[in-house]
Amino acid sequence: MELKKGDKVAVLDDVLEGYVIKAEAGKVYIETTDGFEMEFTEEELVKIETPIEALSEDVDFDKVLAEKKLPPKPKSQQIKPKERNLPPMEVDLHIEKLTRSSRGMSNYDILNLQMETAKRQLEFAIGKRIQKIVFIHGVGEGVLKAELDFFLGRYDNLKFYDADYQKYGLGATEVYIFQNA
Repeated sequence: MELKKGDKVAVLDDVLEGYVIKAEAGKVYIETTDGFEMEFTEEELVKIETPIEALSEDVDFDKVLAEKKLPPKPKSQQIKPKERNLPPMEVDLHIEKLTRSSRGMSNYDILNLQMETAKRQLEFAIGKRIQKIVFIHGVGEGVLKAELDFFLGRYDNLKFYDADYQKYGLGATEVYIFQNA
């Protein structure tokens, strides 16, 4: 690289910039931006701010600018009115719906099976982008409902509340899953 008077340069191994005052016999004298005169070899300097005229003719500026532009944002999917009111996915957690026979199972085993089913179905609904899911847990002593409420409370992307009383009575919890567009 041939440096000449007036070229703006930076020092490779230092945080210094300046302008070439003169270049002779492999030595380059620069005046730093702080006003000091210093001597370097050409290998220690790099030319910066190449004027546009000095760039090669085969640079396609339109192509470079096109590469810099952000791709258009994908259109968010519109939810059709009929899809917005689709019936929710229902999951009945009554033990007789989950296994042929609960004989020999302790209350702990039954509750574990019910909670594992709830977790698996909720993850399925999130993965398939299903917005509403109703867990039918029954009234009973409220142990399953309490466990379900505790479990659902650990998620940030959903809200849950008692399901429609006319349809499910007191024994169901509806979950609304917020979907990121």
